[in-house]
Amino acid sequence: MPKTQQEVVCQGYQILVESLGVIDAIRFIQHFSSGYGDYTQERHTWLNQISLDEVLAAMKQPQDGDTAQYEEIIE
Repeated sequence: MPKTQQEVVCQGYQILVESLGVIDAIRFIQHFSSGYGDYTQERHTWLNQISLDEVLAAMKQPQDGDTAQYEEIIE
């Protein structure tokens, strides 16, 4: 008897977590998430309020938690 869609999804999540661990499984799932909202409108809203230099400076500020994974992107 074939599995239901819910059973397949549940089993898929379990396998991802077992194989990748919780954090990397979440990162993998987020890679395929379409998100929500109007990105273009939101982007224009914050781009009109802050300069590129301010964005780059904020990216280089130390954050709470582990940010080492992003250092190669913003240096």
